[in-house]
Amino acid sequence: MTNNQPIFEKRIELDSPEEGFALLGSCNGHASLFGEAFGVVCDSTADGLVIRGPDKSKVETSGRIMNRLYELHRSGATPVTEQLIRYLIDAAGQGTWAEAEAFAPDLICVNAKGRPILSKTKGQQLYVDAIQKHELTFSIGPAGTGKTYLAVAMAVKAFRAHQVSRIILTRPAIEAGENLGFLPGDLQSKVDPYMRPLYDSLNDLMGFDTYQRHLERGEIEISPLAYMRGRTLDDAFIILDEAQNTTREQMKMFLTRIGYNAKAVVTGDITQIDLPVRRKSGLAEAAALLGSLEGIRSVRLTQQDVVRNPLVQRIIRAYDKELDQQRKSRTDRR
Repeated sequence: MTNNQPIFEKRIELDSPEEGFALLGSCNGHASLFGEAFGVVCDSTADGLVIRGPDKSKVETSGRIMNRLYELHRSGATPVTEQLIRYLIDAAGQGTWAEAEAFAPDLICVNAKGRPILSKTKGQQLYVDAIQKHELTFSIGPAGTGKTYLAVAMAVKAFRAHQVSRIILTRPAIEAGENLGFLPGDLQSKVDPYMRPLYDSLNDLMGFDTYQRHLERGEIEISPLAYMRGRTLDDAFIILDEAQNTTREQMKMFLTRIGYNAKAVVTGDITQIDLPVRRKSGLAEAAALLGSLEGIRSVRLTQQDVVRNPLVQRIIRAYDKELDQQRKSRTDRR
């Protein structure tokens, strides 16, 4: 900011200095996020916070975001985290502020270490709500949006509440640029690394000992999709992960396994298909074909729902931008 520029400011009254510390973060780490995004300075005052900057609209936007963070903090709905601040900042910049402003995290369950598992974006909230209200939910979105973890969390929640008697997790055995046949060991040894994300989610949510006990009793099953053929899955919470790598025939086979008192979630990223060339993914087709049927919901998660390192969002944007340019180039050639 230069001395010649007019400086605009927005003041936010707080009930205590401790609330200012929660909003600004340790060593003003949260305040720096506003500086990077909007070119404003956030400081604490005797009775609250003040936001200053040369651009009135950006100061006002920063104030709206800070007020929403304060509301969420006071309600106890969620801690103020870097991820939450970046989500609200991105929403304000991409024209989806009204949707993000209405977002309030839902408690899904508590993991083995007592940490609450919450929906972290509006898209995740809609995803969790769809699972609760529908027998079959399709979730399509990029890496890092919580598709698998949230589905497993909902499965654990239903299992703990005795709404289902078992959890079944499956993946199609498509090799992403690697050949499992050349790995050492028996079939289980070859499959285990591919199923590791599912193991890790269950270990985090249930704890290793509890997870192993249910696994030994047959109340939890993790296996390749091919093992589902010929079965009827009653009284179960079923998750088909990495479903972008299913063919039309495999998807139909899986969906017709769903039995009575069963709930199914199908997740995948249609930008990361490892099927052979000219084989169409069964996920996008099934979501479009069946998404409007009673009892079924299709949810699309986007880069705004990414809850990993912010670098992941930038990587996804770069790939999306290149894909858009390729599409435009093909259109221009025609």
